[in-house]
Amino acid sequence: MNKLKLVAIIGLSFPLLGCFESRKNTDQLCEANPVLQCESLNIDDGQCRLPRTDLIWLRYDIVKNPSDENKIKEYHILAEYEKCLTLAAQIQPLTQSERKSKRFTTVVHIKEERERIVAELEQSTTPKALYFLWSQEGDETARRHFLQLEGSAALETAEMQYALATFYTSRDASKTLKLLNRSLELSDGKVTNIDAIKSLASINLQLNRKELAYIWTKVAEEFGVKTASKRNNVLLYGFTEDKYHQLDDVAENVHDAIEDGEYKTSMIPRM
Repeated sequence: MNKLKLVAIIGLSFPLLGCFESRKNTDQLCEANPVLQCESLNIDDGQCRLPRTDLIWLRYDIVKNPSDENKIKEYHILAEYEKCLTLAAQIQPLTQSERKSKRFTTVVHIKEERERIVAELEQSTTPKALYFLWSQEGDETARRHFLQLEGSAALETAEMQYALATFYTSRDASKTLKLLNRSLELSDGKVTNIDAIKSLASINLQLNRKELAYIWTKVAEEFGVKTASKRNNVLLYGFTEDKYHQLDDVAENVHDAIEDGEYKTSMIPRM
């Protein structure tokens, strides 16, 4: 199943100083907020510091805003931290058994926390909670309730239109394309769903809609996705030079519109 992926790129000019300040601030946050349960997260361990720090600060946000969205973020960070700690425990020399034991204890705590989050989300009826339970936990009841929301305002967001598209991918190609386009229309441009763009290219190519496939491939390329070489494109599409130029212009306009949060499906000519 496809899942929505949002990527944030953070640049640090002074990484060593940044790490020191982050650790210092996180320690202070833990001391001032026992509710964050930092003592259960093996905070003195030098391994897996990044997901642990992200988890602690997210928990602080959840205290202020215990939304389903934040709980789902916590679930995924917990999964990332668990994976990192499990690997760290495996490669740790046996002579440091106490540290290894602490890591396994933390992994057990993390598993319990993930179960807690799932149990809390099972009490919710928000689209995000239902989609999470269906896509991550295989909950068929949640899937049914989520699909019953189709056509309602509750799913009229970029994220939920994409989530709905994942259901129809193997069932109805035309409907999937419509939902993917709608997802991009509803995007505000702050975060671009690259998976939606790549899916539009892939599905159109599968349907032998080569002009549309090429346009979305070029849009993906504009967003940094590695695509086929120009030589391979010639072999794959076989357009004339004039046609390539025409489609390149459309792709550039679509890319700019998506970046500005102003994309409309009508920008794509009928082909």
